[in-house]
Amino acid sequence: MSEDDKHPLDWLSGEAPAEPSRPCEVDQAAVSSVDLLDAYSKAVIAVVEAVGPAVVSISVGQETSRSEFEPMGAGSGFAITPDGYLLTNSHVVADAKKIETTFMDGRRLEATLVGLDASTDLAVIRVNASALPYAELGESSGLRVGQLVIAMGNPLGFQSTVSTGVISALGRTLRSQMGRLIENIIQHTAPLNPGNSGGPLLDAKGRVVGINTAIIAMAQGIGFSIPSNTAKWVVSQLLTQGKVRRSHLGLVGYSRQLDRRIVRFHKLGKNAAVEIVGIEPTGPANNSGLRTGDLVVAINQIEVTSVDDMFRILAEWPVGQPLILTVIRGKERIEMSVEPIEAT
Repeated sequence: MSEDDKHPLDWLSGEAPAEPSRPCEVDQAAVSSVDLLDAYSKAVIAVVEAVGPAVVSISVGQETSRSEFEPMGAGSGFAITPDGYLLTNSHVVADAKKIETTFMDGRRLEATLVGLDASTDLAVIRVNASALPYAELGESSGLRVGQLVIAMGNPLGFQSTVSTGVISALGRTLRSQMGRLIENIIQHTAPLNPGNSGGPLLDAKGRVVGINTAIIAMAQGIGFSIPSNTAKWVVSQLLTQGKVRRSHLGLVGYSRQLDRRIVRFHKLGKNAAVEIVGIEPTGPANNSGLRTGDLVVAINQIEVTSVDDMFRILAEWPVGQPLILTVIRGKERIEMSVEPIEAT
């Protein structure tokens, strides 16, 4: 080997290198991971920029003797129409003597209560404004465990707070601050800051799939949201009647997938039903003979696969008029008459 063929480091070590030198190479797998994270960051930024102006800070309180606003509580909300209708949690505005909203552009507008529904912890308020940026209520029935979501709030006004996570469970039940049981809750891992109650939970396309309602004290990374499909139904009731007047069966249930053998044996059109997991001792369900473990597959011959399906039927059904529940109990298919009462 000539002097010219020696590796430059040979002059320092006096020995030939153990293996040929190689150029520095970037780990392509790491590059791909960075690209994915960058794409997700851009998607989150796009959602925040689009929906952020619709998210408001809500302060509730009373007017002092000097006609000044004295705040006593706070939360978040968001515009759902351009003419001033906003959606938030009922526990944020319940019993409020005065409601004040702050938009990201700095506007402070007094709001009036249109109606609230403590059973779903939702409320509609209105401000005197027009041409507002507003968020679209999306379709929550297509949510899947593991799906990425974005939680937004505006607890302090002027600047939204943003967190991201995934759907960790669907169909949860949760008691509101008033002690009421809220059903069909979305559980997610997007951290919720104090004052974020009433803010939107969004998918990657910026559609509202839930309304953030609570966090569990002393538990990190657990958030809950009311599904947007439930919110659509509640909002329509509040806008037309000022309240949600619904029939009440006195049971608690959740959606359950059915074994294909049950579907075939009973010739069902759907592969899911509502399993009864709780019954009020003095309610209509108990009086009619329904039991925990029963699978409700239809109400008045209309197939049901979720609690939302039952809510929609009961909302349109006259209080006190009997209806027929089709129930699978073991191997039996039973038709049961239940006379609902008005929910209080």
